[in-house]
Amino acid sequence: EVDDEKRPFRALLDVGCKATTTGNRIFGALKGAADGGLDVPHNEKRFPGYDRDGKEYDADMHRERIFGGHVGEYMEYLEEEDNQKYQEHFAAFIANDVEADGLEELYESVHEKIREDPSASEKKAFSPDKSFKRKAKLSYDERKARVQEKKDAKKAEMEE
Repeated sequence: EVDDEKRPFRALLDVGCKATTTGNRIFGALKGAADGGLDVPHNEKRFPGYDRDGKEYDADMHRERIFGGHVGEYMEYLEEEDNQKYQEHFAAFIANDVEADGLEELYESVHEKIREDPSASEKKAFSPDKSFKRKAKLSYDERKARVQEKKDAKKAEMEE
């Protein structure tokens, strides 16, 4: 390496306890970082689309996976085979009128919106439901009176 050359920022990917199996999502993040200009030491063997036998990397297959092609195929399969499971599994997609053919356009629009404004959107702070009220502790005298009421009720029940 020549010192005069410009080099991208070098970064190492720490996967932690994640399983480093072929096609794992962590390698999608690695691919995005590498495509974004970071110098991340990696090998294409772990990306979806790598053929072990042919020892070739198919970038189109990886792109299809990034844009939800495998999800669209599964949606079509379930719609034909088990419509009930399709309705349950993809209820949010159905409610938002997202079909298997429209997934790629959806992902493209999402990526475009992220490029326009990459900052995280502000979320509302969690406010728990205030409807549940705990019972106030009974005083010693109230507890004794309550026990006495139960005893009296039991005696009256036994006398009948």
